[in-house]
Amino acid sequence: MNLTQGQYLSGQRPATRRRVSSVIIRFAGDSGDGMQLTGDRFTSQTASLGNDLSTLPDFPAEIRAPAGTLPGVSSFQLHFADHDITTPGDAPQVLVAMNPAALKANLPDLPRGAEIIVDTDEFTPRALTRVGYGSNPLEDSSLDAYHVHALALTSQTLEAVKDLGISKKDAQRAKNMYALGLLSWLYDRPTESTLRFLRSKFAARPLIAEANIAAFKAGWNFGETTEDFAASYEIAPAALPSGTYRNITGNLALAYGLIAAAQQADLPLFLGSYPITPASDILHELSKHKNFGVRTFQAEDEIAGVGAALGAAYGGALGVTTTSGPGVALKSEAIGLAVSLELPLVIVDIQRGGPSTGLPTKTEQADLLQAMYGRNGEAPVPIVAPSTPGDCFDTALEAARIALTYRTPVFLLSDGYLANGSEPWRVPEPDALPDLRTEFAYGPNHTTAEGAEVFWPYKRDPKTLARPWAIPGTPGLEHRIGGIEKQDGTGNISYDPANHDHMVRTRQAKVEGIARSAPPLAVDDPTGDARVLVLGWGSTYGPIAAACQAVRAAGRPVAQAHLRHLNPFPANLGDVLRAYDKVLIPEMNLGQLATLVRARYLVDAISFNRVCGLPLKAAELAAAIEDVIASV
Repeated sequence: MNLTQGQYLSGQRPATRRRVSSVIIRFAGDSGDGMQLTGDRFTSQTASLGNDLSTLPDFPAEIRAPAGTLPGVSSFQLHFADHDITTPGDAPQVLVAMNPAALKANLPDLPRGAEIIVDTDEFTPRALTRVGYGSNPLEDSSLDAYHVHALALTSQTLEAVKDLGISKKDAQRAKNMYALGLLSWLYDRPTESTLRFLRSKFAARPLIAEANIAAFKAGWNFGETTEDFAASYEIAPAALPSGTYRNITGNLALAYGLIAAAQQADLPLFLGSYPITPASDILHELSKHKNFGVRTFQAEDEIAGVGAALGAAYGGALGVTTTSGPGVALKSEAIGLAVSLELPLVIVDIQRGGPSTGLPTKTEQADLLQAMYGRNGEAPVPIVAPSTPGDCFDTALEAARIALTYRTPVFLLSDGYLANGSEPWRVPEPDALPDLRTEFAYGPNHTTAEGAEVFWPYKRDPKTLARPWAIPGTPGLEHRIGGIEKQDGTGNISYDPANHDHMVRTRQAKVEGIARSAPPLAVDDPTGDARVLVLGWGSTYGPIAAACQAVRAAGRPVAQAHLRHLNPFPANLGDVLRAYDKVLIPEMNLGQLATLVRARYLVDAISFNRVCGLPLKAAELAAAIEDVIASV
């Protein structure tokens, strides 16, 4: 059979083609059903068409969660559109449920009228009983509010691959590709990239590759021939600014940003890290790029990881350590040492649900106060936070700029939603990247009263208050390091009370001075007459933007501002806050930014808090904004 893209049968039945502006699809099944791979391939197909998109992978914390149970359900949600979107969507319009557990776990999220595609082969009495179904929902009236497509996905997959001579177990594993083929037909997605991917992924097992390809084509063919679907759908490309685009996750963008920062600084990049969900992907990615002067060290624990990164910074590298909230707790003393030594270090915290082990695979932004104050003594550390997966690249560059310019550790607070979610990202031109080069100390910098030239490791730049960066082994630059307080200037050990007070205030002033080099906070207030400001940080940007757009579409003005710099705050933040009657701060915590804003600016900020392990819902937030506007 001579196959061309999207044409796996000759003489296809004519199907109604409908154009829609957007759709939200969720693939759900057991962890072993390949839902993350299915969602990723559908996303790649969608990105190649030029749609704007946003994704939300969601998977169990257990490595081998029990099959067929509610805790074992893995899902992948994709929102794509012919216009600008900022969230993966509040609720799926299409659910692909590979078993009863997937249906039951996700049914509460579905709006009335949603499409449900289920694998009837998995709806056995045993599987139904295991998740608490007293009767088969495909046979009773419990799903009457939805459009249900009950398909024998497993049986049809086995039929498609029966002549390939593979085991039944391997054949059944291809059913996710059958579902992907069907959905690719239903939403007119390009297919060649998926066929190439399957041949590459299973190059060492050609029969498995052929089985997955056969299942994918069979799913497409079923869509062409079945009467179960009244129409297929078309979503036009989005009108994005011109440039070269690729689909990117937050962790990948962050890794690229760190590499770019090291290149722009003309420094080697050293990552000292201990694997932890959801930060491990950064370690995996950076380990591939030794050609860019990247060195990765998978340490035996979190303390060793940050210690190695700090040692690399002392030696003249851009030192980075990556972790999540539990790891930050273990690294806290070494971060305090970096504050005392005044060395550049980037601490990447991919936040997850806590406390303790908490929810390892779920998102949260509850480490802000830990990053702000989670060290003994007065140990101020600058904090920056990205707002979207693509923005992780730019925020990594900014974290490196601050660390190198001011000789200080810097926190970069991402989270699980940004880390694993993806969006189209315009690849920046190299000439547009900032120059991050900094000078090392190269000789004596002080003359004593007796006229002798000596090196003072804490003689500061009057503009930035940064101390010299002296590379060990440079003749004449020998100096003390360690956690005991230093005398300003000479760097000698000092127990003098007045000197300690001076050093504490100087380190604080250095961090506060960063605000002078950071851009002012921008406010999105289209009409200029809004009386309510919605202030956010981190990954709440998408839901806040979508909620504000909905409120404005309803005819009510609202302003939006989003913080990248959390310590120090932008220099104009106080003026922005005082320009509005009410300030609403949505967060995926119990009000940590709101606490800081109230304390610093004496503004009676209103908190909107959800700590569910999931991103905020735009519709729920829009209703809260409406309530605040009504109260003004």
